[in-house]
Amino acid sequence: MKIYTKTGDSGETMLFGGQRVPKYHLRLDAYGAVDELNAFLGLARRYCPDPELNAALERVQNELFALGSDLATPKDVESNHIRRVEGELTARLEREIDLWTEELPPLKTFILPGGGQAGAILHIARTVCRRAERAAAALNRDEPINPHILRYLNRLSDWLFTLARLLNHRQGVQETPWRQL
Repeated sequence: MKIYTKTGDSGETMLFGGQRVPKYHLRLDAYGAVDELNAFLGLARRYCPDPELNAALERVQNELFALGSDLATPKDVESNHIRRVEGELTARLEREIDLWTEELPPLKTFILPGGGQAGAILHIARTVCRRAERAAAALNRDEPINPHILRYLNRLSDWLFTLARLLNHRQGVQETPWRQL
């Protein structure tokens, strides 16, 4: 199977369901940001020394593939090949956030993004996740999407923030508090 199709050479691409749209379409912005987020999670996994957290990141990478497919498929298109995102995925993120927060020192101020390699990459991933959420919200304004997508992305950014803190904490990397000028 060839990796290239040449069907996008004119600046359009095909969504699941057969509809052709320009490559600057809001839908492509949304699932493109999710793809970028997934790539950053792959980079974070490369530097994550904690097997438990690495496995959680791999699971989320798989969930993001499903979420990207959901975004690439208009809501009114039925497909046996697309698994729509469901609320249980967000609930699991919430349970993990709550569990990990118990292990962390309480936040008393804002912290600067950073830390060890994996922690710093996770902070970047968190900002990309927020962009993906904004792109999905913009798309949802024009074309309704699965509402579980917005909830998942919103919670995932909190999950990534907590995970960055947890990984830095487990590695003994101190957080840098924000100092007002």
